[in-house]
Parts: sequence; C-alpha cells; structure tokens
Amino acid sequence: MQITMLSKDKEKTQLSFFVKDTTPSMMNLLRRTIMNSVPTMAIEEVEFRKNSSALYDEVIAHRLGLVALTTDLKSYELPESKDGEIEYNAKNSVKMVLKAKGPGTVYASDLKSKDPAVKPVFPKTIIAVLLNDQELELEATAVLGTGSQHAKWSPGLVYYNHNAIITVNNNSSKLEECKSKLPPQIFGKDGKVDKELITRFNLVDAVDGICEDVIKVELEPNNFVLNIESWGQLAVKDMVKSAFDIITEQTEDLSKAIKQG
Repeated sequence: MQITMLSKDKEKTQLSFFVKDTTPSMMNLLRRTIMNSVPTMAIEEVEFRKNSSALYDEVIAHRLGLVALTTDLKSYELPESKDGEIEYNAKNSVKMVLKAKGPGTVYASDLKSKDPAVKPVFPKTIIAVLLNDQELELEATAVLGTGSQHAKWSPGLVYYNHNAIITVNNNSSKLEECKSKLPPQIFGKDGKVDKELITRFNLVDAVDGICEDVIKVELEPNNFVLNIESWGQLAVKDMVKSAFDIITEQTEDLSKAIKQG
C-alpha cells in the first residue's frame, strides 16, 4: 500500500489521499477504524444544580453530549469497566461546569473545563436561551469514548472511491446532444467539458455511463481516493495515526491468539 496526499484545507480538517495497490476490504477497515475506534472526548454525565429554563434537563444534557470537544489523546485513556460499572477518574475524564443567569443565550463557551486542553470546538454552539431571572447551573463529566459506543464520540466522516481515469473528448459530434444530460458544473466558460471540474465537484458517478463518446470513466480496482473530514476534536493526521496504531495492535493480538491456539 502506498499513500500520497492529494489535497488539504487551510484548517487541516479535511484531507484527501491517493491510496495505491490495496483492496476495498483494507480501505473499509481503515474507514471503520477511524470512525468507530479512534477515541475522542464527549460529555457523558450531567448533574444539574439549577434549571429554570424552558428546556427539560434531558434536552439540555442531550445538547451537551453532542458538543464537540477538543481531545488530548496523550493525557487520557479509555475507561475500564469493573463489575459492570465504569469508574471515572482523572485519567479518563474531565469535569466541566456551567453557570449562567438570564436574560441571555447560553453558549458552549460558557462551559468551563478543568483542563484547558479539553474545550468546545465551536464556542458559539447554542445550549439554551434564558429569559429574565432564569438560571442554569450544572456540572458535566466529559469522558473518552469511541464511535462504536455512540456517534457523539466519532471523530469525523471518512469515505473512499475507486480512483477514476477520466477521458474527455470535446471534439465529439455528440457533445451538444449530451449537454442536457450532464451536470452543468463540469462545463468551463468556453462551453467545453473540463476534466478538473469533474474531480473537484466529485461528479465522477454523475458522468459515468452518460455519454462515453464525450466522457469515458474507467475505475482502477486497486487504487482509491480516501477522503477524511474531522469534526474538530482531533486533527486529521492524529485520526489517521491513531487508526493505524489501533489496527497494528489488533493485528498483533490476533497473531498472538493464533499462535497460542
């Protein structure tokens, strides 16, 4: 397997990779590992002291659980279950407090974390709106978890496609006939099909098989384009590194189990 970076955004929350000489099963293994096994922080428990807002405790707790939190994988570890119960401690969780009085809007930035490394990714996320003299006071426990437990712990979106070899023939006599069947985004200012626009707008599937005289698409069976988008808890590079560490560890465990068997 050979991996080459294709593109990244300025915030480094979206990356595209060209992956050569592998199989769909390996690509799906990487996709599922990143989304389901790479751990992140999310609020799991909320203790309310005061809540005179228009929202029930359960609604606010649900909103807090979906607030994306920056995650420091070096300082925290996944909690272990003992006798069916999970013990939260400084190694796997962090306390966050919120105290607000209306009138005004309560934002995610109002959550005060005991650890500066764990804080809301999007500070302007609205938690509640308080009217005059309404109060909201609570203590939340953010815990390290994985997407296989709940989607709130998933670090981002991962998807892949077979790499496409696109051949464009703007001199075809069928170009005018096919124009109405093709996405308008793929045509340049000169009215001709631009291959780069097909890739940029991810319209390979939309043009495949429409008019092969104008656009011919060939999918490479062992080459892929992998796209990763972070929700903000972790940088994409940390998501990928952590996923490979997890796969390596699981492979070694499987190897040991086979030898012992």
